[in-house]
Amino acid sequence: MSDPATPPGPSAQQNIDTSVPHSARIWNYWLGGKDNYPVDEQAGDAYTAVFPGIVTIARSSRAFLRRNITYLVTEAKIRQFLDIGTGLPTADNTHEVAQRLAPETRIVYVDNDPMVLAHARALLYSTPEGATAYVDSDVRDPERVLAAAADTLDFSRPTALILSNILGHIPDYEQARGIVTRLMAELPSGSYLSINDGSRGIDPVFERAQDAYNESGAAPYILRSVDEITAFFDGLELVEPGVVPVTQWRPDPDGPAPEPIGEHGGLARKP
Repeated sequence: MSDPATPPGPSAQQNIDTSVPHSARIWNYWLGGKDNYPVDEQAGDAYTAVFPGIVTIARSSRAFLRRNITYLVTEAKIRQFLDIGTGLPTADNTHEVAQRLAPETRIVYVDNDPMVLAHARALLYSTPEGATAYVDSDVRDPERVLAAAADTLDFSRPTALILSNILGHIPDYEQARGIVTRLMAELPSGSYLSINDGSRGIDPVFERAQDAYNESGAAPYILRSVDEITAFFDGLELVEPGVVPVTQWRPDPDGPAPEPIGEHGGLARKP
């Protein structure tokens, strides 16, 4: 990655449209980040006025990812991560969690948003022992993603593929499944797939708020049933407790009993 003191390139900055809200910046706002604009705050506040629980979903999603990575590094001994649709950098990014536990870990982030690109170049940097890279590409083009990631990752070694809140941006379900299948086909036995996405069947208020957002003209994000999310893991070995609300995936045993929310996730091993 670029040196952390290197400012974002002007071409990336010029492509950032600050006149309309953007999902990555709204998500950053809900996570308590600073990389957003008033238009994003307004959109985020409008959403939370209808469904305040979206902030809990955003932060629970990040906590789920942190627990996933901890398991992958400490128990599964994974040292390579391909994180697609990473979004704007916040606290406890994939490389930060992984390299705190194993400094030699190598991480490739993939996104195609110019603001994410600008901030990634400035903020996502590696330990000396490991590597962190950023690929400017779209999950809908898995061949390009894999080719670019291979400059940093060795796909003959087990790798964790992370798809966090990205598949909902692909309205066609079969296309989304095909992308997951193609990406996992490149990874060897012993690799892992981590997915979490917004789900239907838990909170009707959340579903109404998301449907209204999708009808607003913003880029839609599709909530899917638990069965649809689970089917992304077909052919893989799910790690206990399987596909569950993200709050209930290996929660802190000393904490309060977690409530289910409209965000399901799981982790599975490729046999």
